[in-house]
Amino acid sequence: MSLPPRPRRGQMSEAFSAAVFLSVSGGLQDAYTYLARGEVFANAQTGNIVLLSQHLFRWDLPGTLRYFFPLASFALGVAAAEGIRCRCRDMVRFHWRQWVLLAEILLLLLVGFFPASMNLPANAIVSFSCAMQVQAFRKVDGCAFASTMCIGNLRSGVEAFCAYRRTTNREILQKAGRYFSMIVLFALGAGLGGVCIPLLGKRTIWLSALFLTGSFGLMFLREEREDSQTAEIS
Repeated sequence: MSLPPRPRRGQMSEAFSAAVFLSVSGGLQDAYTYLARGEVFANAQTGNIVLLSQHLFRWDLPGTLRYFFPLASFALGVAAAEGIRCRCRDMVRFHWRQWVLLAEILLLLLVGFFPASMNLPANAIVSFSCAMQVQAFRKVDGCAFASTMCIGNLRSGVEAFCAYRRTTNREILQKAGRYFSMIVLFALGAGLGGVCIPLLGKRTIWLSALFLTGSFGLMFLREEREDSQTAEIS
């Protein structure tokens, strides 16, 4: 008589509880750079490209650079996260995604000290940080998601809800619920940023670092999984 499979202990970096902190932080970062740092998007690089092109076609070099540097920094952030993954993925004590979070936290703490005269490097650093987060955290409970933007989550959530309407499969409905929850959490982070900027000013970004610290701490725990085989290390 075969025994049922014993629960496995999986890494918390893809757990919903960790994604809660990441999503709130992502929304706050975007609100921060747009409202407190000169109407530049930290995450929504499509918007930055649109605004960059508008300034470029008007031959406005300072305006073009204001949106070019966050865009270039975002690309560098993706490369940096990949570099951390390649160098640190075999470490035992720290998961490589924790190193990404630690780098993000330190960078965001630094940005909080930058005055208004340093909006350009501040936006570049926040975009760099966001890109590392986008690249490192791409799944929640096995489903692809983004913690710093909403368009992919909205598409996937609506797709899952339509699939539920066809199949009445409750697991698919729960999947849709997770996507919509991520959007709500992102919006909460953005709203929190808007409320706190008049009170805390440029230091509002430290709240984002605080939320990332919550996710960093959770990753020292292990999540029980019911899979019969050990989950593949990602």
